[in-house]
Amino acid sequence: MKHRETEILVVGGGPAGLSAAIEAADRGAGVLLVDEQKDPGGQLVKQIHKFFGSGRHGAGTRGIDLATQLASKAQKLGVQILQGMSAVGVFEDSVIFSDRDGSLFRFRASRGIIATGASEKTAAFPGWTLPGVITAGAAQTFVNLHRVVVGQKVLVIGSGNVGLIVAYQLLQAGSEVAGIVEMRPEIGGWGVHASKVRRLGVPILTGMSVKEVRGRDCVEEIVLCTVDQDGTPSGEERIITVDTVCLAVGLSPRIEFPQWLGCRMGFSALLGGYLPLHNSVMETAVPGWFVAGDAAGVEEASTAIEEGRLAGIAAATSLGYGKGTTCEEEIREIRESLNELRLGPFGRERKRAKERVVSEYETG
Repeated sequence: MKHRETEILVVGGGPAGLSAAIEAADRGAGVLLVDEQKDPGGQLVKQIHKFFGSGRHGAGTRGIDLATQLASKAQKLGVQILQGMSAVGVFEDSVIFSDRDGSLFRFRASRGIIATGASEKTAAFPGWTLPGVITAGAAQTFVNLHRVVVGQKVLVIGSGNVGLIVAYQLLQAGSEVAGIVEMRPEIGGWGVHASKVRRLGVPILTGMSVKEVRGRDCVEEIVLCTVDQDGTPSGEERIITVDTVCLAVGLSPRIEFPQWLGCRMGFSALLGGYLPLHNSVMETAVPGWFVAGDAAGVEEASTAIEEGRLAGIAAATSLGYGKGTTCEEEIREIRESLNELRLGPFGRERKRAKERVVSEYETG
C-alpha cells in the first residue's frame, strides 16, 4: 500500500472540489485532490451548453470548457490531482483509496474537503426495468461524451433544469422529443430553458405522471395519466409511442463518505434528502472536515463553485494560511454571492433550507 501525506485532501473533482482546491492552494496550502473519474470536472464534462449569469460563474462558457479551465488553474497553483481513484475506507488518521487496478493508497491529511457530488434519483413504475428506460445522466453520457443517440423518439420525465436541458441536448443529437412530463401543475426549471424547447415544438405536459411503460423486449409506448395537485391519479390517460423514456427526477447528495467519517446528518427535501450538517464556513461536525457542492445539498453549479471556494478558504485559514482582513472580506463576498444566487422562487426556498441546515448544526 502506498502512503502519502498532504495538508488538505479534497475528495471529488467537480466544480466544488476544484474551486476548493484552487482557493486553498492559492493561499499556500499543500493540496491533494482525488477523484474517481478519468477526467476532472465532475458533471461539468457532460455540459455542452453555455452557462449564463455572472462572469465569475462561467457565464458564456460551456461546462466542459469550464472544467478544463478550473483543472488547469488548480494544477498551475500546485494542486496534485489523482484521477480514477475511489475512496474505500476511512480511519481515524487516514483515508484509503483504490485505483482501477485494485491497488490501495493511504492518504493522511490535516484537513479534508468532501466534494463527492450527487447521485441520480429514479422512479419505479410498471415497466421501469425495460431496456430504453434511462436516467438523464446516462443520456448525457451517451450523447455528449460518446456521441451515441439514445433513442429515435424520447419522452423526458421531469421538468427541472436537468430535464429541460437534456431535452434540448437530445434534440441536438437528432432524437425526436415527444414531450416533457411534469407531475406538478407548473414546470420546475427556469423559463429560459422551457421557452427554448417549446420553440422547437416540444410540448411540456404538466399535471401528468407515468402510469406504466409497455413493451415486449424494450420500451414501445408509455401510458400517462393526469394527477391532482396531491399526485392522486384523476382518471384521464394518454398513450404515446416512444422507444426511450428519460428520467430527470432529481438528485440526492452522495453521503457515503461523510457517513464513513461519522458526520452528523440532517435531512432536507428541498436539497435532495440526507446531507451532512455544516456551519457557515462549510465545516462538518467532524473537526477539520468540510463539505461543499451537491454533497452539502443539491443546487446549481454556480452555487457549488462558491461553496467550494468558501470551504477551501476556511480549510486553509484553519491551518494558518491567508488569515487577515482580506480573507474576511473574501468570505463576506462569497456569502453575498451565495445569497444572490439563491434569489427567485426556487432560490429563496433553497436559501431557507440551507439556513436550517446551519441552524441545526449550531443547535445540535
